[in-house]
Amino acid sequence: MALNCGQLLCNGRVWIRHVDVASTRWQRMRGLLGRRVLPAGQGLLLEACGAVHTVGMRFPIDVIFLDRAWQVRRICRHVPPGRWMVWGGWRGLRALEVACGWLDLDDIRPGVPVEWRSVNRPAAGG
Repeated sequence: MALNCGQLLCNGRVWIRHVDVASTRWQRMRGLLGRRVLPAGQGLLLEACGAVHTVGMRFPIDVIFLDRAWQVRRICRHVPPGRWMVWGGWRGLRALEVACGWLDLDDIRPGVPVEWRSVNRPAAGG
């Protein structure tokens, strides 16, 4: 099943250019498992997800938890493979996973709003 995709904007500028959305139970359970790397400029947004794990993953990640209004709630940097649970806090409703260290998180803090922009995926074969 193909994932929906889009971009995340912060302060009116593209923050993450390519974000896949895992919205079904199966997509969320699969997450980044099986991937050897998550390239810079890409992320995975887990909908209806207040906590994540990194058991079985091959690389560390940064996790940004967002609330219903698309505001940053919690930032967890350098989450290593093998963690049983990383919790997003009481209002964490979405979890954004990105490769560890590539995203400049210095200007991002709890309460900062981000904006979702849907992007049409190119048709297969062209």
